[in-house]
Amino acid sequence: MEALIPPLLNGTALGALLLLAALGLTLTFGQMGVINMAHGEFIMAGAFVAYLTQTVVPDSNISIPLALPVAFVIAGLLGLLLEASIIRWMYRRPLDTLLVTVGVSLVLQQIALQIFPAQGVPVENPEWLQGQVDIMGYAWPLRQVFTIVLAAVCVAALAAWLKYSSFGRRIRATVQNRDLAETVGVRTRSVDRLTFFVGSGLAGVAGVAASLIGGTNSQMGAQYIIPAFLVVVAGGIGQIAGTVIAAWAVGVAMSLFADWTTGSLAQVIAFALVVVFLQIRPQGLFSVRTRGLA
Repeated sequence: MEALIPPLLNGTALGALLLLAALGLTLTFGQMGVINMAHGEFIMAGAFVAYLTQTVVPDSNISIPLALPVAFVIAGLLGLLLEASIIRWMYRRPLDTLLVTVGVSLVLQQIALQIFPAQGVPVENPEWLQGQVDIMGYAWPLRQVFTIVLAAVCVAALAAWLKYSSFGRRIRATVQNRDLAETVGVRTRSVDRLTFFVGSGLAGVAGVAASLIGGTNSQMGAQYIIPAFLVVVAGGIGQIAGTVIAAWAVGVAMSLFADWTTGSLAQVIAFALVVVFLQIRPQGLFSVRTRGLA
């Protein structure tokens, strides 16, 4: 039993990181049907924001908490720019959005290579994240605990915003039936813009957390984008609860398999299990209830 503690704890932390990466996709893919392959580069942007914040504020005890809202805003603005310039013309054409955003992701990677070293830049952990907590004899790094807490806060904040705010109600109305929402006065274009901003901003927050665990580089977004999409689809498109469960399951599976095989093979096995699950239940863990006009 004790041998399972490390992969379970590490897998939970990995699942929390995948959850942070997938939350934004849950909004943009779930509401607008946009397959945004540049979402990974928004994660990369958040990681580099953490590094730049530390260059301006060298005290990492202050710079990391400061980097979280800054990364949210910067990544959110990048998403808003992408939506206003390209995505707005391609709604209800998911394959076109996939192809275009693949090109955008490559452009963003090249821009990062021109600005930062190819090997990446380090992000220093604050003093309050440099220790470990003992869990049944296993020294669990505090930075992983921080990732889990951060993911829980983001999920709770997003769920409360969607459920209790007037804008959240407009988002849910748009998800259920865009045409009907427009007939009752919901400005769906404004809903789309703000949703894309929030979804992309959450990717920036994920980037800050990822930088504390694995550093930064121009290719880091590719490590998270495919797992994040699988988590969203397996959990049920647009379903936060399903996304949370799927992220934890994928993270733990990858960590368990990594103990028996290599990290890359563990990822392949975990993805294969998700694909098999989707063959059995293609709608994912939860499905969206919609209302038609008829």
